[in-house]
Amino acid sequence: MALTIGKQEKAKTAAGKNIGIDLGTANILVYVEGEGIITNEPSVIAFDYETNEVIATGQMAANMIGKGHHGIKIVSPLNQGVISDIDATKKLIEISLQKVENINIDISLSTLLLCCPSEVTQLERDAFMALGTKLGVKDIFIEQEVKAGAIGSGLDIFSSNGSMMIDIGGGSTDIGVLSLGDIVVSESNRIAGNYFDNEIMNHMQYVHGLLIGKKTAERIKMEIGSLREKIENPRQTYANGRDVVSGLPRKIMVNENEIRNVLATPFESIATMVLKVLQNTPAELSADIIVNGIYISGGGALIDGVDEFLHKRIGMDFYISRRPLTAVVDGTKLLLKNRGSYFVKPTD
Repeated sequence: MALTIGKQEKAKTAAGKNIGIDLGTANILVYVEGEGIITNEPSVIAFDYETNEVIATGQMAANMIGKGHHGIKIVSPLNQGVISDIDATKKLIEISLQKVENINIDISLSTLLLCCPSEVTQLERDAFMALGTKLGVKDIFIEQEVKAGAIGSGLDIFSSNGSMMIDIGGGSTDIGVLSLGDIVVSESNRIAGNYFDNEIMNHMQYVHGLLIGKKTAERIKMEIGSLREKIENPRQTYANGRDVVSGLPRKIMVNENEIRNVLATPFESIATMVLKVLQNTPAELSADIIVNGIYISGGGALIDGVDEFLHKRIGMDFYISRRPLTAVVDGTKLLLKNRGSYFVKPTD
């Protein structure tokens, strides 16, 4: 009887909240008004094949990648910045919200902001809206990641002074020029964190004859990934995998210079995309960007020397966002206050 009363009391205290979600290919970040960022975990969920029950989410599920058996289905519900499995994404968000202690959120009364890449198709945008409907949210709106990332990086996009932002995420790289509260010019492509991992995997296979998994490639990128032209004391790390010829386990050492050469090619494509955006930028905003520089956020901003690499190719000043991994979800805090309207400058 006491348990039932407790449930009734909990139901009475349930309230709608402003919720901002950065649905990244690599990580899901959830901001709840009054609570801050409550979730920052890999966008991975594991199901039981027979019952379809959730076994694990986040880091626990990510640890299972490449190691599961036939009874476990491991799903990454977002692919290249867009939703590929709407039911798994719904489960992931619901479980993320349930993890919060001392708070009872009525999601049907909440306002939900979802962030997506700037160049998504209408079909992909509809998938984000359909997700809100599946969650039972009546008040839902969508904003571009590059806009939220610029706000989260501390840029004043609501002034007439132009700002430029590069968000290098797991599934997509977004570039935008912002002024007067909205995006003036933008570009997006799928050359991002997952692409870098695949390039490292291909390099290991074709150069060293070693098959490695995605998690190993990501670890190598994080430990010794660099874009600096001159590396005086190259770092080293190990790569464990399966020999292509013998099929037996094998371990090799790789160094920073080798990985730099692998990463340089995709970053040349990103530099070309930056040049394209700058060429399409109005002259007055170009003048502002020369003074203010260009900011970089996302996991790609953590690769050593990325600002130096882009500076040498483009000739402008580049700065790393103060919190590159959480810049987008930090920006949702202010966008929830004005619902993304460029007329209203929200106050923190």
